[in-house]
Amino acid sequence: MILFLADPTALPRAVQTLAEGGLVGIPTETVYGLGADACNDAAVARIFAAKGRPADHPLIVHVADLDGGASGVAHFAQQVPDFAQALMAAFWPGALTLILPRRPGVAAAAAGGQDSVGLRCPSHPGAQALLRALRQRPDGAPWSAATPDGVGWSAATPEGLDWGAIWGVAAPSANRFGRVSPTTAAHVQSELGEGLLVLDGGPCSLGIESTIVDCTRGVPVLLRPGSISAQALAQACGQPVRSAADLAPAPATDSVASLDALGSKGHLPAAPRASGTLKSHYAPRAKVRLFDAQALQAALQAWRTASGQPEAAADAVPVAAVLESAGSSASAEAAATSTAPLSVLAVRSAQLGVYARSVEPEAAPGLVVQHMPDTAAQTAHELFAVLRALDDAGVQEIWVERVPATPDWAGVADRLHRASA
Repeated sequence: MILFLADPTALPRAVQTLAEGGLVGIPTETVYGLGADACNDAAVARIFAAKGRPADHPLIVHVADLDGGASGVAHFAQQVPDFAQALMAAFWPGALTLILPRRPGVAAAAAGGQDSVGLRCPSHPGAQALLRALRQRPDGAPWSAATPDGVGWSAATPEGLDWGAIWGVAAPSANRFGRVSPTTAAHVQSELGEGLLVLDGGPCSLGIESTIVDCTRGVPVLLRPGSISAQALAQACGQPVRSAADLAPAPATDSVASLDALGSKGHLPAAPRASGTLKSHYAPRAKVRLFDAQALQAALQAWRTASGQPEAAADAVPVAAVLESAGSSASAEAAATSTAPLSVLAVRSAQLGVYARSVEPEAAPGLVVQHMPDTAAQTAHELFAVLRALDDAGVQEIWVERVPATPDWAGVADRLHRASA
């Protein structure tokens, strides 16, 4: 059931559903989430079951912006480094998830059994309205945790917390595990059925999931790129942000005290598991292939030849050669091999989808084309909706022009890479 946020019954019904251990589809600025009380292990188990998600793959917990997210974080995290507090101040509420040491006995199921927990304070007004409502007492006053200025985060003990509210909502993307994330309420319903209560807050403004920064190892480490760049993160927290390239086996000592001695390229202890970081993720039903512009032009010419279209050139690049180059930036004239993967090029009746920025294919039977915007933000906003639309059009493959290798495109590049894995 979809309820618009303007409906006066929407929030009360969502609050009641969550309080009773049920699930709710929730709008955020990134993608729609499938939410449950993060401290109710039985409710969290329903998320894993509904998505078909492994129970050891952690969820992100969303907290209210009643005090910049401080009290919500204090409920779930036992320690918040200074650089993490700086990131909260700079980007919350917003599309940033921080992985922090988890307080024992809190949200173990949502954390996938790890000693860390991912926390985010979303900026979507509908998400915040719900999170705030979940923190209210019967008299309308907010439940709160005292974290006065000058008190260290480690001092925010359970004794300082009031347990009468739902302190956070665990909410992974509201889709089947590994598939394309939903950016509208209708997407959620199509994935998970009409029986789920979904709050309709309109299309998501950003369109790709949050940036994830690990804060458990003494330095900030980027685990998943999003709309917030590594450069912006580094500027906000006053130190370099490590990348996946640093996530190699640790040296003999991996204590926080030894990290400074490792240098900017030093290796860190193994990363905690985090949402949306598996090799294959965000995938439509159709096979996604990535091409540079030249290879995409050659592939389309080969497709026209294989389809028997009259405008196809007689000297088109062989099918196998095009496919061999599709997974890299190699030239379309790469040598043909007998091990090239099966493609719609070899199947006349197949339908082909193309999502490209600089390549403009001519209209042809069996070809569905969507122009890619020129900016990363516009592309991120529509990316998952486009992949879903091409799936709905019945295509067997989606050919996507590679995006620029610049920091602003990193989030889109990450999603496309995982979708094509």
